[in-house]
Amino acid sequence: MIREAAGWPAGGPSGSLDAADDRIVAGRAVDGDTAAFAVLVRRFTPLMRAYARRMLNGSADVDDVVQESFITAWERLPELTDLERVKSWLMRITSRKAIDRLRRDRAHVDLADVDPEGPASATPPQQAQARSLVEALGDALETLPAAQRETWLLREVGELSYDDIAGELGLPLATVRGLLARARKALIVRMEQWR
Repeated sequence: MIREAAGWPAGGPSGSLDAADDRIVAGRAVDGDTAAFAVLVRRFTPLMRAYARRMLNGSADVDDVVQESFITAWERLPELTDLERVKSWLMRITSRKAIDRLRRDRAHVDLADVDPEGPASATPPQQAQARSLVEALGDALETLPAAQRETWLLREVGELSYDDIAGELGLPLATVRGLLARARKALIVRMEQWR
């Protein structure tokens, strides 16, 4: 999809470029070589898709986030100074795009839309109780201050590490830990009846 949008030939780059290490391919892409950038797209799309899927909890936005990430990467290639770190650079862009998508949709995160997994043998009352639990959690999340809710969602739904959350939100690690601790404490109190 990106190759066609950028006007790259369907045949792709030469085989020797496919076998080159990341530093060489990234260096050629920085110099404006679209075939080299196509190699980066092919090489890192599966990893970026898996990462975005994990952050977005399997949302339909995964392909959009990956495509936006590559568009941003192409536009910002001249800023890539450490060619050996092209992989982590692309992953940071993907992470930021996914977090932007989570923030945009944050008001629309409705845990009631989550169909809790359970054994196939679960009875209708057990299924109803699981749905009620998810709905109660969604209501409890709505009572949290925005910063606590955002950090909780990034940690528990997006499965980001504390360091990643701190980096993405531009907060000190101690602040992230505090926000998560307060969010968890508030949720425990609100969800006490479900224990």
